Amino acid sequence: MGVSALEHVTIRCAQLQRTRDFYVDLMGLTDGERPNFPFRGHWLYLGGIPVVHLVEATDTAGAWGRDIVIPNPEEGTGSFDHVAFKGDDFELMRDRVKAAGMTFKERVVPGRPLKQLFVLDPEGVLVEINFRNS
Repeated sequence: MGVSALEHVTIRCAQLQRTRDFYVDLMGLTDGERPNFPFRGHWLYLGGIPVVHLVEATDTAGAWGRDIVIPNPEEGTGSFDHVAFKGDDFELMRDRVKAAGMTFKERVVPGRPLKQLFVLDPEGVLVEINFRNS
């Protein structure tokens, strides 16, 4: 038997509060309960599940217990390309991204009833939002 679900993604943040605000205020996730780790961070919930974990960049040990090099957000996401979310109102989300003054791209997937928005979070992680039947 293999895996059955994606549990979460963790983003190491040089801009912890800005990144938290991006996912909560723009994307609509909820900042919720998090274990009392000895470093700052946030667990962001979607449908009752903490799907995005934010960790302050000063915690440089990482899950492997070795030093972490913090990437430059302008350089993109390295081997990790993007994280995707299901959206429910294309026009509303596009207006919210525009109002926030963020650069974004939109795409209509050929042969599919699917529109997409792409935007970089404050740490340089590419976020894809999919809108089906739009």
